[in-house]
Amino acid sequence: MKMSKASLNENAIVLRAIRTQQAGAFELYAFFIAASDILQIADISRIKREANELQGFQRKEIRAHVNSIVEFLDSGPVLFPNAIILALSRSVLFEPSRGPAPAGLSDIGRSGTLTIPRGKEGQRAAWIVDGQQRSIALSRTTNSALPVPVIAFVSPDIKTQREQFILVNKSKPLEPRLINELLPEVGALLPKDLSENVLPSELCTLLNTRPGSPFFGLIKRASSGTSGVISDQALITAIRQNLRPAYGGLAAMRNADGIEAERVFEALIAYWTAVKEIFQEAWGKDPTQSRLMHSAGIKSMASLMDTLILRTESMPDPWKEIRTALGRLAPHCAWTEGRWPVELGLAWNEVQGTPQHINRLTQFLVAKDRELSRAMK
Repeated sequence: MKMSKASLNENAIVLRAIRTQQAGAFELYAFFIAASDILQIADISRIKREANELQGFQRKEIRAHVNSIVEFLDSGPVLFPNAIILALSRSVLFEPSRGPAPAGLSDIGRSGTLTIPRGKEGQRAAWIVDGQQRSIALSRTTNSALPVPVIAFVSPDIKTQREQFILVNKSKPLEPRLINELLPEVGALLPKDLSENVLPSELCTLLNTRPGSPFFGLIKRASSGTSGVISDQALITAIRQNLRPAYGGLAAMRNADGIEAERVFEALIAYWTAVKEIFQEAWGKDPTQSRLMHSAGIKSMASLMDTLILRTESMPDPWKEIRTALGRLAPHCAWTEGRWPVELGLAWNEVQGTPQHINRLTQFLVAKDRELSRAMK
């Protein structure tokens, strides 16, 4: 609900602003605010999970980055034209300016005053979509009266805020893990390179949070900080490869409406449960102790999955055959100690997550599986 004049008090900030609209319904504002006031009206919505539900979208404070901005702001008279982007709740109040408009004035925006209530942390009227490190620094600078440009849109909807956060930061050096975890939580039409990660990221979350999953609690996600041993980036890349048309082992799991996510999830559970059981001594360890948990191991075993599924799909019991194939392959693998056979020629801990090593390991696993399966005929 918007504020009335009667509710205006010392706990509100009143600013001159320009209002316009985009997408037919979204109200946008442009204004300047004192550096010290930004975190009086705006919260930083940190990414985290509560009861397996994703909350917020912002990464953690980068202390060194914030300190360097504060040092710059405190160095003397500075030019700081970088705009902060905010999402506003509907509690803000805009009053258009009165009086005749000058002849020839472009009607693209309307000037007036924008009233934004202050609030306690977690109860503020705005959320920072872009510029959280700058906002923290601006709240700490001695140059507290510095006018800071702001572009704001009215939307209390967390999905819209996440969409804008992703799109604004897509071309910046933002951690891909953060973007990937947010992707399933937005509803916007995304660029192709992002949209292709939506289902793999959603499946990655399910694999990490379902108690019956072999990956339960093992995957590093942006919301979980450093907990986990497996890179979500590696697993998302692997699942995306499994879903490739024609070549991916899971690509056939489609219907008229697209990919059957539940069938894909069940197939991932079946395959990686078999991997966990066959390679028990290598599963769940830190990548420094087990290359199966390393990005090289995850990606190469995902490629082997494609080969095994395509080879066994016409058999009476494909998953039994896949498990048998993994068992035949196990004596030839060196995930935690020793050396790989001469065809690969690497010590177990020499395998790295480079494209060259991943390709060589994949080629070895696929070729050895083919050799062993032919020997059984």
